[in-house]
Amino acid sequence: MKDKYEAVIGLEVHAQLSTKTKAFCACSTKFGNEPNSNVCPVCLGHPGVLPVLNKKVVEFSVLMGMATNCKINKHSVFARKNYFYPDLPKSYQISQFEEPICSDGFIIIKNDSNEKKNVRIERIHIEEDAGKSIHDFGSDTLIDLNRCGVPLIEIVSKPDIGCAKDASLYMQKIQQILRYLEICDGNMEEGSLRCDANVSVRKKGDKNLGTKTEIKNMNSFKNVERAINFEIERQIDLLEEGQEIFQQTLLWNADLNKAESMRSKEESDDYRYFPEPDLFPVVIDKEFEEILKKQLPELPEEKFERFISQYQIPEYDAQILTNEKALADYFDKAAKFIDDYKLLSNWVMGDVLGYLNNEKISILYFSVPPEILAELLNFIKDGTISGKIAKEVFSEMISNKKSAKEIISKKNLSQISDTNLLEEVIDTVFKEYPKQVQEYIDGKEKLISFFVGKIMQTTKGKANPSLLNKLLKNKLDLLKNK
Repeated sequence: MKDKYEAVIGLEVHAQLSTKTKAFCACSTKFGNEPNSNVCPVCLGHPGVLPVLNKKVVEFSVLMGMATNCKINKHSVFARKNYFYPDLPKSYQISQFEEPICSDGFIIIKNDSNEKKNVRIERIHIEEDAGKSIHDFGSDTLIDLNRCGVPLIEIVSKPDIGCAKDASLYMQKIQQILRYLEICDGNMEEGSLRCDANVSVRKKGDKNLGTKTEIKNMNSFKNVERAINFEIERQIDLLEEGQEIFQQTLLWNADLNKAESMRSKEESDDYRYFPEPDLFPVVIDKEFEEILKKQLPELPEEKFERFISQYQIPEYDAQILTNEKALADYFDKAAKFIDDYKLLSNWVMGDVLGYLNNEKISILYFSVPPEILAELLNFIKDGTISGKIAKEVFSEMISNKKSAKEIISKKNLSQISDTNLLEEVIDTVFKEYPKQVQEYIDGKEKLISFFVGKIMQTTKGKANPSLLNKLLKNKLDLLKNK
């Protein structure tokens, strides 16, 4: 029954810009400072004060517009968005309404089936953040105004998203672009990336939009998906029961896994927008735009395509390696010191990311420099050490912050590639296990792995695996053919 419905979803993503000072005053934007310490008369809305626009806010907004294929509007204006809430001391936010700084863009998302979908972006506009109300102190509500005036961009999509999974993928793509541009840290838990979802459902084939609701308070990609799925199910159930859907704002309760009504949904008229009288329009000339174009980094899609063509690695590897700019940069730097890019890719995706995930740290704080990792892998490639020994060396490189060369030399871990020495070890093992030698001669050829294990045990894992296998096979075949 529910298959006859389809969801129509649009997202409003708020990204807190990583400027050192606020949008319209010189207060710090540093997260985690003492409550109400990053404030001044301007962001507190004292009478007679005047806002002054932070140029970096304009630069960051334009960069995001360029990265999302938007039209950069030559003329944009600020407006006052009026509403009362205890954490908004001015009782209005400075925002943009009729003339945003960027419009008519798009991004492409790729789902689990590798299908590409185009999501249009209606607008990107600048606004200041409100403060924070803290409700978990018994019956008291505490107000922290540190966040007041922190610069945001709001990225508003068209209703082009058809399911909760795609909404989450869209959010992840926005986060990735923001981080590549280094204009927002994208941390949803700290509130520097937030999302409101407008959700409606309609019967498949119907061109008219259904009544939409807005969901707030989703602080993770998982919660974005769960909240939207919940609301789609709720709306379909109401329609199936012949009930009406009311336009309202809902708060997502992650603990209860449900959305709860907060208030009736506002329209733009409710905010009584009017032009901000204390700020000039933002005018972006050709010269300013060209300067910013030159600052654009290689974006995720471009880097993904380059990794495939330059390093000849699979799409899967390139996707993981370019997911975060810092990880991609690490790989790029390491690749300058090694020519086996697939070996490097395997180690970065496996051992390096495994360690980072266990320690819950970023590659930025990884103690092994890219050139030192490449040195270790070159020792595997030239046969100095085995892959198994390399893992032991890698672990010590992390804990002792020494190079692979130092560790291999100090612990005498170099592979045994001396043919005569390996043949002596093979002969010794054959003498210890004559029964198994005879069983091999009689046709039980799988026993070769038994001998490899015993020889590796004897040499403490230092026997050159490829050379060992070759010598072992030759000796066993000679015995078999006698």
